[in-house]
Amino acid sequence: MSDALLAPPAVDVLPESAGIALEHDFADRLPELSVPWRAFHPEEPRLLVWNDALAEELGIDSGRFTGSARVRFLLGNALPQGSGPVAQAYAGHQFGGYSPRLGDGRALLLGEMRDSSGRLRDLHLKGSGRTPFARADGFAALGPMLREYLMGEAMAALGVPTTRALGVVATGRRMPRDGELLDGAVLARVASSHLRVGSFQFARGLSDPGALTRLADYAIERHAPELAEAPNRYAALLDAVIAAQARLVAHWVLIGFVHGVMNTDNMTISGETIDYGPCAFIDAFDPAASFSSIDLQRRYAYGNQPSIALWNLTRFAETLLPLLDPDVDVAKSMAVSSLDRFGALYNDAWTAGMREKLGLAGSASHASGDDGAFAELTAEMLTDLQRHRIDYTSFFRALGRAAEGDLGPLDAVLPRTDGSGAWVQRWLDAGPDAAAMDRMNPIYIPRNHLVEEALAAADEGDLAPFSSLVDVLSRPFEEQAGRERYERPAPEGGPAHVTFCGT
Repeated sequence: MSDALLAPPAVDVLPESAGIALEHDFADRLPELSVPWRAFHPEEPRLLVWNDALAEELGIDSGRFTGSARVRFLLGNALPQGSGPVAQAYAGHQFGGYSPRLGDGRALLLGEMRDSSGRLRDLHLKGSGRTPFARADGFAALGPMLREYLMGEAMAALGVPTTRALGVVATGRRMPRDGELLDGAVLARVASSHLRVGSFQFARGLSDPGALTRLADYAIERHAPELAEAPNRYAALLDAVIAAQARLVAHWVLIGFVHGVMNTDNMTISGETIDYGPCAFIDAFDPAASFSSIDLQRRYAYGNQPSIALWNLTRFAETLLPLLDPDVDVAKSMAVSSLDRFGALYNDAWTAGMREKLGLAGSASHASGDDGAFAELTAEMLTDLQRHRIDYTSFFRALGRAAEGDLGPLDAVLPRTDGSGAWVQRWLDAGPDAAAMDRMNPIYIPRNHLVEEALAAADEGDLAPFSSLVDVLSRPFEEQAGRERYERPAPEGGPAHVTFCGT
């Protein structure tokens, strides 16, 4: 790599007519947690994807913000006057092992934007070149950046808290990856913030204890301002993050999503899903499902996600101990009490979501508080799903048809032998609401074989399959005529699906 690629290039000033404003609140208030830096400047970039809906949320007028100005903005090469892009510093446990200094090795926080409701949103790049935190060349391949765009839009449409992408730009550069030369790209990501558990781990490791206090206060201000006047606002912050993560992971499990790399630097304080690297959706229901090529021990398997979330939150609680109470034993006791609530919070969120998936959220059994019977029914159902390797997503749509009185689709996938399906009549007797089920259970998800098909086509220069898939996934609960192939699972007998981190 040439020295020119390592040196931060100049940044052009975006004209005021673009109507873009960027703040640099994080960089100003927490200078210990970032390094001023600039994105690399590709010679022949090309816009691949622009998110009109998200742009509108951010108050960007797509009609007048076009051409090279849009492209160079998405690359971080042309920014509003006074912008101060930084590479963020954070630590993290990666697959259980602690790294005290990770940070944005190939990414930049361009700043914060005020969306149409006045809320502060981060604008962050991936693949924008090496920074002082880099552990590789600092660039990103096209496929993983398109995957992150697609996954963020799909999760948002499914109602899951998530980061989203404003756009993807091809850099015109080729880079070596596993013996191949792949097209490069930069993704511009929007998030409520990029504060992570790893951010707190890094701050706790600094010699200045005031940095941790200011980071915690900043997190409260950004994500839970109502806690500022709480008797112990840091204990309240811990409780809020635990609750947000319990809800998020319950969302994941309910839709069959496997994040794949739940390191502490990939867990946000906001409770948004972040970093769609080796992620995937299950086809057949299997708690042991793991797709990541680097998760050799299946640490982040589908069924492990709640326990890993609690493990990560325990690391977060450890960082807050000095703020919870001057007495270490008291602080530890407070942290343990908060962490002990995670199990009930997760179970409540998962149970409420599963009641909705089964059309029983307003049933008489729910009103009477018969949680034991519901737990028994769902345990039997999930056992049947796993035993017969039934496709998770299409199964719930078949249940919806059964709730309408048409048992054909359900009988086609669920054998009624060896005790299987004994729970079905009990479920029907509870009076499931078919219309409510259809509002909760998607027809379309980012099925792994379709995602790979779209990304492979994009690598060959054809973005049509990618665009079609994004369009289908934007309306996951709505039947779309002529698009039946998007609802079917992968053909049987194919190779096991494997995902890669994309670095």
